[in-house]
Amino acid sequence: MIRLLAASLALVAAPLAAQPLSPAETAAVDRLVADTLKDTGVPAVSIAIVRDNRLVYAKAYGKASDTLGDARPEQPYQIASISKQFTAMAALLLEDEGKLSLDDKVAKWLPGITGGDRITIRQLLSHTAGLQDYWPQDYSFAAMERPAQPQEIIERWAKKPLDYEPGTRWQYSNTGYVVAGQIIEKAAGEPLLAFIQRRIFQPLGMNVRNQDDNMTATYPQGYERAALGQVRPVAWPGRGWMYATGMLAMSASDLAKWNIARLTRTGMPAEDWATQETPVLRTDGASNGYGLGVSNHWVRERRTIDHGGAAVGFLTKNAVYPDSRAAITVLTNADFSGASGSLLAGIEKIVLSTPDAAVVAGDRIADIRALYSGLVSGRLDRARLTDNLNYYFNANRTADYRSSLAPLGTPEITATGAPSLRGGFVNRSYRLKYATRELTLSTYAEPGENGRWEQFMITP
Repeated sequence: MIRLLAASLALVAAPLAAQPLSPAETAAVDRLVADTLKDTGVPAVSIAIVRDNRLVYAKAYGKASDTLGDARPEQPYQIASISKQFTAMAALLLEDEGKLSLDDKVAKWLPGITGGDRITIRQLLSHTAGLQDYWPQDYSFAAMERPAQPQEIIERWAKKPLDYEPGTRWQYSNTGYVVAGQIIEKAAGEPLLAFIQRRIFQPLGMNVRNQDDNMTATYPQGYERAALGQVRPVAWPGRGWMYATGMLAMSASDLAKWNIARLTRTGMPAEDWATQETPVLRTDGASNGYGLGVSNHWVRERRTIDHGGAAVGFLTKNAVYPDSRAAITVLTNADFSGASGSLLAGIEKIVLSTPDAAVVAGDRIADIRALYSGLVSGRLDRARLTDNLNYYFNANRTADYRSSLAPLGTPEITATGAPSLRGGFVNRSYRLKYATRELTLSTYAEPGENGRWEQFMITP
């Protein structure tokens, strides 16, 4: 009966035959990455794509470092705060063993923490504890030049006055994860990384390293850039600063193994996966979707379990799409630009989107600028407008647009949200940012790259 049950469970968990990327999809991903690296100056990116619960694509682009040359998909990158979900899972496994409870007060395990008699382990892992974050900056500060022990971070930041009463707000706090890491070590009776290696990485066949050990010439170099200046190798920070909060380094393919385990509810107890993904509520009953080391929310019309990471010289994104049986990992060796996020969104469109994406693709920013310029200068190109929009822009409205907008100067124009179809037109929204204020632009256009404009409405 046991063997029969095991076989039945295996059949339930077995994924469908994964569809590899088509030649067109592969070419589109290659083109997207090449254009992004060229536009941003990011030296390298490593990606992994899971489809139908299986790894179907893993590739690295660019240069890993000035000495290593071309990036390779097996190279480990510092994944930074994506590590938090492994720390949180370690706590869940220990709770399964009866060695701790997520509702334990911090004071039961560590003395002297501000609010420790009111803060729970669950609040540490969900960023609702109120402990001040020790690294809100997007750069390494002076103290990070030397090594740090977890207790040093706790003494300096976890014993300050709370930023808010536990449970009443959400505020990202690396400090909370350092405190949680120390509690996990006490409950496990061994170092945090050793416990995670034994209970998580080894069973899943993942090759994972301490990111501090990656800060040598043997592994991908991190890079920085000041404004639009030269792309330069970062000066490595001291060891220990990413303990429990961002301490891991691995390849995109190894992270994909974890994503597949999440999708198939294997490797870890199914209830632990579910608990980790359940948004934690504040005392007012609200939540921003953050669970225990991961966010669970709707992004671009998909339920997404995700987290990003920022280390000195590295930015990363990892997203799992349970309803699509898919996952995308993007690792970059640069701590500047939004390349990791834009690549994630771009790869989504290529490998997950419906055929409508081809109809609505593109933000048409250049066309928007041209139409806007003509509108405020009195030289509106009416051939680019449909009959309806030509009707809308009568003498009064055209005069109002010109007189009210021209004094504001030239705005910075950015697309907001994803394009969508409605009434046979493509709907797009934009933000217009001027020196003194911001306005909203709502548009409809005929499908296609050169479709005429059906609506062009600017409002407060």
